[in-house]
Amino acid sequence: MTNEILRKPRVLALIGIGNTSLYAAIKRGDFPAPVKLGVRAVGWRRSDIENWLASRETKVT
Repeated sequence: MTNEILRKPRVLALIGIGNTSLYAAIKRGDFPAPVKLGVRAVGWRRSDIENWLASRETKVT
């Protein structure tokens, strides 16, 4: 099973929040932590983002 890795600009576009809010949510434990890709590169698993978005939908309705 392959899982696409999304870089930060794509993640921000999908979730609709800004950079500062993203890292604040990660620090609070409200958003999945990034996966280290290299010395200066991180990304997020698409499945983690999709699961987070799905959990937000159930809280809103």
